[in-house]
Amino acid sequence: MNLNWFKIIKKTALIGFILSAITIILSNLVVNQNAKEKVFTDTSKIPKNKVGLLLGTSKILEGGEENLYFIYRVNAAVKLFKSKKIDFILISSSYESKYNDNPQDFKIELLKKGIPKNKILLDYGGNRTLNSVIRIKEIYNQQSVTMISQEFHNERAIFLAESYGINAVGFNAKDVTNRLGLKTQTREYFARVKVFVDIFFKLQPKFLGEKVKIK
Repeated sequence: MNLNWFKIIKKTALIGFILSAITIILSNLVVNQNAKEKVFTDTSKIPKNKVGLLLGTSKILEGGEENLYFIYRVNAAVKLFKSKKIDFILISSSYESKYNDNPQDFKIELLKKGIPKNKILLDYGGNRTLNSVIRIKEIYNQQSVTMISQEFHNERAIFLAESYGINAVGFNAKDVTNRLGLKTQTREYFARVKVFVDIFFKLQPKFLGEKVKIK
């Protein structure tokens, strides 16, 4: 290869790397800054909403281990409900298989912890955070909502919600600090870049379905 061409390719790759790094850093900063004073760990300080949107995850990991993200989100939802800061818990996730029904898994655990059955709603259209957020407005007719997940997830969900005209706050579940937590946090940096792509193209779920009235 010609030496000049090699230098051009090398410079182009370096510029591409720098621009990518800047994009990731700026996306993360914007999402973080936007969520300041909108995420809470103290139930006495969080404003009340009719619905808490419990963002889904699998109960069991691929290796057969229990998913701490799942456990901590259940605990957070129970705490928020029993503090009377939400009236309903809407579980938004997806049905992956008969062995991995995420919304149903959440519902079972919530029932065990004393949440009334008629206060739990299942939304199977939440196969990604964007869909969960849009559906809370378009299907469940909520203009204001409390996100329930780990802080990093709540921050992104709040940013998405506000971009689609929804008032949102977040109640933070306990975070995960093991190897799984590190892996998830790394993925989150790229997910935050995708948030801006979704908003720019005004992406919508492929299928919304019939409206549901929460009484």
